[in-house]
Amino acid sequence: MKTTLSFKAALLAAALSLSACSIFKPEAAPPAPSRDTGKPADEVPTPSAEIPGVRLITPQTPAVRAYRKLGARHIYDAYPKRIYKGKIPPLVYAVVVTETDVDANGRVTDVHFSRTPSHAPEVSGKIAELIREASPLPNPGKIGAHTYVETWLWDKSGQFQLDTLTQGQRSR
Repeated sequence: MKTTLSFKAALLAAALSLSACSIFKPEAAPPAPSRDTGKPADEVPTPSAEIPGVRLITPQTPAVRAYRKLGARHIYDAYPKRIYKGKIPPLVYAVVVTETDVDANGRVTDVHFSRTPSHAPEVSGKIAELIREASPLPNPGKIGAHTYVETWLWDKSGQFQLDTLTQGQRSR
């Protein structure tokens, strides 16, 4: 028992002395400046106009979901010949999730993507163009400015369906 107590006391003393070591260390020299920016290499960048901040997606409340249907219908009406008729094929060419910033009047202020196809990078650009050309979207009313989120199901033909109004997918 005496050995166990002395072992525990020695272990405690060692732990305390190791934890106190940092108190007696001299201040570390600041990191060397990065060649590109002149700032220390390990310094965390602060938000600026060049670095976008975190974007908040509007919670999907019943009013926002209803607006999604209005927005999707507006896009369908803007491009009636581009809408894929019937059920979409089982292996759709590309699935793209857009986050469209809409102001209080329905004008599109920006388009971002939370999912883009690496095998079909051209599709995202085409979708952003379609969204911008369809602007303004319907007036969001009481919802006000927000981020309209939509999933685009893109066929190889260039036709598409929006997840909000999709007719589903064929099994074969």
